[in-house]
Amino acid sequence: MAKKAELLEKAQELKLEVSEKNTIAEIEAAIAGAEKHETKSAAPAKAGKRSEKALKEAEEKEEKEARKEAGDTTPLSDDGEAHLKKGPKPVTRARLARRGKNYQTMAAKIEKETVYALSDALKLATETNPAKFDASVELHVRLGVDPRQADQNIRATVSLPAGTGKDIRVAVFAPESEHDAAKKAGADVVGDEEFLKQLDREEMNFDILVATPAYMPKLGKYARALGPRGLMPNPKSGTVATDVAKAVSEAKAGKVEYRVDKQAIVHLSIGKVSFGVEKLEQNAKAFFDSLQAQKPSSLKGSYVKSTNMTTTMGPSIKVENVVS
Repeated sequence: MAKKAELLEKAQELKLEVSEKNTIAEIEAAIAGAEKHETKSAAPAKAGKRSEKALKEAEEKEEKEARKEAGDTTPLSDDGEAHLKKGPKPVTRARLARRGKNYQTMAAKIEKETVYALSDALKLATETNPAKFDASVELHVRLGVDPRQADQNIRATVSLPAGTGKDIRVAVFAPESEHDAAKKAGADVVGDEEFLKQLDREEMNFDILVATPAYMPKLGKYARALGPRGLMPNPKSGTVATDVAKAVSEAKAGKVEYRVDKQAIVHLSIGKVSFGVEKLEQNAKAFFDSLQAQKPSSLKGSYVKSTNMTTTMGPSIKVENVVS
């Protein structure tokens, strides 16, 4: 009876449906069958979800999820141990400290939080050019417009009184009757059908392309080549004109185009450092007058948010907003 009681207790642990009414042989057979089934189910399958590989992957996934929930992002090595970086934590230097000594010397002359008057900013810009070459003086004006709106997508041209300081190469694509006038006005490249052959060879040795309205359809096939380079003639920029001689003269004299970018900023070079403060101020005022004239009537809020000045490789200078 003691043996039967032990067998019944073991059967109860295995949750078998046996009782005292069953014989010892029946109970032993039931226990043996249960233990065999348990051993079989515990053994991993050769393939499928119960395979050793699948079970291991599932375990690793559970462990990974647990670490993720706990906020533990320490990288692990192949053996599953935490991979800790050796050595001291890298020190990130300030942006100015990563600049050259010459740049740092020039930047020290500018008070970071001071907003300078236009003439004072121009004087500082000419004094803080760290480059060895004759750098350009640039204006960067952040506007309060939305460039996605057609009436707020600022784009215009302005003639700089003192010029740009650059040798502008102008090409003219017009009928033969306009060639002589274009050459006298200073055009570097003048042509008709021969000019198209140059475009076929991708010879674009010019900075500005002027074309007559009647000849614009012929340039359609070259739009993908000219457009990204900013060379496609446009009526807004004055490069599509019936009077090509006048357009060439204006381009040579310092007529430049400016437009707002996706971040609502207008960038424009107003001359070279060698111009001096007086000439640079003339160009800057001409640009600001032009920008003021482009203020959209539908604009709500401030037109100009901030104005900054810099040389090609020099530090930035905050400037008082000339445009209201």
